[in-house]
Amino acid sequence: MTRVYAVSDVHGYRDVLVRALAEEGLTDADGRWAGRDARLWFLGDYLDRGPDGVGVIDLVRRLVDESGGAVAALLGNHEVLALGMRRFGATTVPPPGEPERSFARSWARNGGLGRDQARLTDEHVAWLSALPMAAHDAGALLVHSDTLAYLGWGRTLDDLNAAGRDRLASDDLVVWWETWRDLTSRAAFRGEDGPRAVRELLDHLGGDRVVHGHSIVAEMLGRAYTDVTEPHSYAGGRALAVDGGIYEGGPCLVARLA
Repeated sequence: MTRVYAVSDVHGYRDVLVRALAEEGLTDADGRWAGRDARLWFLGDYLDRGPDGVGVIDLVRRLVDESGGAVAALLGNHEVLALGMRRFGATTVPPPGEPERSFARSWARNGGLGRDQARLTDEHVAWLSALPMAAHDAGALLVHSDTLAYLGWGRTLDDLNAAGRDRLASDDLVVWWETWRDLTSRAAFRGEDGPRAVRELLDHLGGDRVVHGHSIVAEMLGRAYTDVTEPHSYAGGRALAVDGGIYEGGPCLVARLA
């Protein structure tokens, strides 16, 4: 039987990720791919907040290559933020507001680190810009954010992913800003209306449940970060949150989907 896993929101904690993958037998002691009967999905947010964001990106890229396609990656809101910072910097997003909006301002307020920006290469940028927004595996719809904003970009998986690539190929600051803003939205699947919202997303994009990062499990449950040991299934079992809150001291959850 093929094992399928999802990891999200590593946020620069490369060493923690390496240990977590090794504990599941997905990598060996040297961090090389060892999951011969497994597939692994990274759901975005590789950098910002933590000590080695570019190291995380390089590790994920290497695992993709070593695995022959058994490892794959999606785009997170922090990739859009970091790339927007690199591309537009402190340029004010029109129309001017109070306070003024810019990628530089949001990047600094959301854990952006100069050492990550300094180490990003054109090759990194090209790889990140080509990442899909969503994918299917193990009967699930895999996305980064728990939001319905995806439906504003495409009502099928192919259309959504094409729109994501087009947005990051655009020279329009407003398009980039809206992409960052929308991917940062969250909590669409919580509360009384959550099951309806998750069904709407699945009806269009496919899958039996949504697997996402972005929203930290401990904060969803009102628990201490260190008390979290597993993903959180909610919305009538139609949504699974896998962000352990690694940068707050929580675990790197390597969630087994099948």
